[in-house]
Amino acid sequence: MTQARTMLVTGGGIGIGRATAFAFARAGYHVVVTDILEAEGRAVAAAIAAEGGSASFVSLDVRSSERVDEVVAAVTAERGALDVLVLNAGIAHKVPLEQLSDARWDDTLDIDLKGMFRVARAALPAMRARRTGAVVCLTSLMGVAWGWSEHVHYSAAKAGVIGLMRGLAAEVAADGVRVNAVSPGYVRTAQLLSEEHSLGPLGVEQAAGRVPLGRVGEPEDIADVILFLASRQARYVTGQVIVADGGLAISPQ
Repeated sequence: MTQARTMLVTGGGIGIGRATAFAFARAGYHVVVTDILEAEGRAVAAAIAAEGGSASFVSLDVRSSERVDEVVAAVTAERGALDVLVLNAGIAHKVPLEQLSDARWDDTLDIDLKGMFRVARAALPAMRARRTGAVVCLTSLMGVAWGWSEHVHYSAAKAGVIGLMRGLAAEVAADGVRVNAVSPGYVRTAQLLSEEHSLGPLGVEQAAGRVPLGRVGEPEDIADVILFLASRQARYVTGQVIVADGGLAISPQ
């Protein structure tokens, strides 16, 4: 019996990562759900299994190079090179510039940018050796087209993700591995609904009126784009950023 294709998603316990885990499981992948949020990550893996899919959970803090290397090595030893890697783990904290300490700046970039680098560095050698695979990085409209007041560190990290993606794409293309990015706009996640760090529930409803397609995105909207970029249908696409924002970036409002 042929072993199912394997994908690993970081930050898979909630939001876009969670929706992505389900999308790939329903497409026939074995999903390795990783997150620092253990209860949420285990719940996702259990829910996938309950509906007949294949999934496992591994606790992962992408700030630790040692732990990243350990997790990727263990998955590769058990299942071979990853078929798909989705780099999604990230944080976004609202901090006015005058209160933005070196430590907070460093922590954000350590997770949102360097965390992606760590996991890609660990996973790509086996993917390149097998000469196939796809990597999808999550950036943001705030790193592509807009600035975000009081989120300078987040905007900088998400812009950096695009440079990371393009550099990786150029380096691994000859080995048959594709690397792309998805840039969501407003998506109904716990992060966006946070009144402390983002729009909050009322702000989300107001934001929907500024989206040309007439609604805020759902995590599944982004997960399906990620699934496309990892699929054979996107076999000639690499080094690209797909903006999935309901038309927000082109809106005159």
